[in-house]
Amino acid sequence: MIVAIVILVVMLLTLAIGTIGVYNGLVKRRNAYQNAFAQIDVQLTRRHGLIPNLVETAKGYLRHERQTLEAVIAARGGAVNAQQVARGNPGDPAAMNQLAGAEQVLTQTLGRLLALSESYPGLKANQNMMQLSEELTSTENRVAFARQGYNDSVMAYNTKREVFPAT
Repeated sequence: MIVAIVILVVMLLTLAIGTIGVYNGLVKRRNAYQNAFAQIDVQLTRRHGLIPNLVETAKGYLRHERQTLEAVIAARGGAVNAQQVARGNPGDPAAMNQLAGAEQVLTQTLGRLLALSESYPGLKANQNMMQLSEELTSTENRVAFARQGYNDSVMAYNTKREVFPAT
């Protein structure tokens, strides 16, 4: 009888330790992907902060291109809103898809603005415009790098969750 009780206690302890290990592993992976999203968030905030200066610099040269400037401003607003939603729950696929879509629209409108600036030699040669363009390119590279880290973290979390109860 005592042997049966000891065996039962050992089995329950093993089960409890295994459950705690699985839970802790999932928490660790979740924290990793949330941290990875925070890295993206920092770079997106930096990118969004550069855009008003870029638009302001271009505004003096592109008076006749008001529609393009307004499109960039609107796209930035949409991206900032989507970022705030995603920041609240980086594990929500719908929020992440909305953020990705808004960032894609912003990238396209910025591309149009930068392509348009090529037609204006004064703007193209403007030191502030050149510096902002370089910073924007650098930030976009950082976003791409952070995005890869986020994708890797989410994949590790999902794999850990799907192979449950493996520790």
